[in-house]
Amino acid sequence: MIGSKSARELLGPDGPFVREVPNFTPRDCQQVMAEAVEEAIADGHSLIAEAGTGTGKTFAYLVPALLSGKRVIVSTGTKTLQDQLFHRDLPRVRDVLGVRLKTSLLKGRANYLCLYRLEQTAKDGRLPSRDQVAQLQAIRTWAQRTGSGDRGEFADVPEDSALWPRVTSTAENCLGAECPMFADCFVVKARRAAQEADLVVVNHHLLFADLAIKQEGFGEILPGANAFILDEAHQIPELAGVFFSTSVTSRQISELAQDTLAECASVTGALASLREPLDAIVPAVKRTRLALDKLPLKGAFAQIENDAAIGAELQTLATALRKLADALAQQAERSRGMDTMHERAEALCGRLAGVLDGGAHEWVHWYELFAQGFSLHATPLDLAPPLRTLREQSRASWIFTSATLSVAGRFDHFANQLGLDDPVALSLPSPFDFAHQALLYLPQGLPDPNAADYTERVVAAARPVLHAARGRTFILFTSHRALRRAAELLVDAPYPLFIQGTAPRHQLLTEFRESGNGVLLGAASFWEGVDVAGEALSCVIIDKLPFAAPDDPVLEARLAALREAGGNPFFEWQVPAAAIALKQGAGRLIRDVDDRGVLMLCDPRLTSRAYGKLFLKSLPPLPATRSLGDVQGFFSPRLIA
Repeated sequence: MIGSKSARELLGPDGPFVREVPNFTPRDCQQVMAEAVEEAIADGHSLIAEAGTGTGKTFAYLVPALLSGKRVIVSTGTKTLQDQLFHRDLPRVRDVLGVRLKTSLLKGRANYLCLYRLEQTAKDGRLPSRDQVAQLQAIRTWAQRTGSGDRGEFADVPEDSALWPRVTSTAENCLGAECPMFADCFVVKARRAAQEADLVVVNHHLLFADLAIKQEGFGEILPGANAFILDEAHQIPELAGVFFSTSVTSRQISELAQDTLAECASVTGALASLREPLDAIVPAVKRTRLALDKLPLKGAFAQIENDAAIGAELQTLATALRKLADALAQQAERSRGMDTMHERAEALCGRLAGVLDGGAHEWVHWYELFAQGFSLHATPLDLAPPLRTLREQSRASWIFTSATLSVAGRFDHFANQLGLDDPVALSLPSPFDFAHQALLYLPQGLPDPNAADYTERVVAAARPVLHAARGRTFILFTSHRALRRAAELLVDAPYPLFIQGTAPRHQLLTEFRESGNGVLLGAASFWEGVDVAGEALSCVIIDKLPFAAPDDPVLEARLAALREAGGNPFFEWQVPAAAIALKQGAGRLIRDVDDRGVLMLCDPRLTSRAYGKLFLKSLPPLPATRSLGDVQGFFSPRLIA
């Protein structure tokens, strides 16, 4: 009887997965993790489980989650992983266990087709291109047959098509229960299914957006859960910072004015009352952006506070927004749309006032500039208190898992950021045979990474390795500037080059796999969440240790706070964060039990600085060499007996 067996037994050599799942191999590390997850859910405690590539962590948490008899939320790092988990892994585990639980997939509102906005767009008929006319017809045909309305199941219209925002809704423009198509709303159906489900699969963006909203007392999207399982949990500190921040963008303010003007068309006489405050908004936004133009693209509010002209323009913008909100208050009762506009204006006024008030010591106030606009933010200096409060309020188990959570075997950096006091922690090494599958190459003779010709020297050192590997390489960079320079230097390489920024990521990866001997040059977005198994990727070259950019105002403030408290920000924050990022990049190499490859780490600080040992200890146990001959030998054709 499955019901009487533990998760460890079910995943063991005598369990049903061996019999029913093709190519399933019992792994002790998977069984240990499943047992720990089972205990965390049963006892209601927090668990950090680092599981190396190949551990099989998805089954290790799904089996105990489905057997627990409790309501569980599983959150993944991306929508792609979310779809894979729900459509492939979850049905497989459910079938083997024979459990009849309700499960549901829930995404953010923008992922679902809005039937009302689709109809309005079709009636309007004004589309800028023949492509969009064809896409609209394709979406209308799909709308007749889809059961979920989830854009993820419809590949005929590109994900980045400008048509999607016109046929999906936002919290601001949704008509709610007053929508004439409310009964058929895909968002409503998805949320109802989630409320009734025993296990809900979400992504981190949706999870934290909902938890942040709940904290402000606006209700909840997700059902209350007994356990939260967060996969790819190394992303959580950064994402939590986004969702616990207060932010205002120039785009939000401009769109409020545009939407209000559009709403005036259906409310007689409203335009006469709103014309003056509306006419003041867009010029105020433009003047503020122009005033900010003298500043660096990103920085702390201190730079704004020291400039009287910028301060005056921001105050003018706040006043214009306040006048629009007051004028909308007089129109709010005249239509549902005007009421919504008033609510949006009041919310923006409140957020702008909060961001411009830079007096709170525990918040970091900062700005960012874009080609046509700007954003203003207030981010908590320390995320541990709000995250600790969130967990305490949930009264649930919290399970954090990823392949990259520890630094040299310790979880202090990750646990401290999340406010996890003395958590149960588990580190499970990958079952892969790194001694035979991989080689770590630390080239000799490279200069300090600050040297003017560093990228040139890295490319020169990489050329013989690319030749030995016959292409089949990722070269990962810590800056786009270095990436662009390397692309210039490698233009004569006898391999197809795939350069980040020249095509969408998924297209570059597909073409790289199909080429068989490609060299892909990537920056941040290729360091994680990229899976190329097999011979197509046989070498990963990393130019520098991935220390965070020193121009990040939030990071600067956190490092300063550590320094003021008597700590050492370099060793307590910058080194651990970089070590985790390096593990992510290195993790692209060996993705399967049959993979073979070389990891080339170019940064000489790995051997010249004391902290280099900590980085090396954080990596899987690869045999290391400083000899190019060993690399060439690794790739030379092996004799077949």
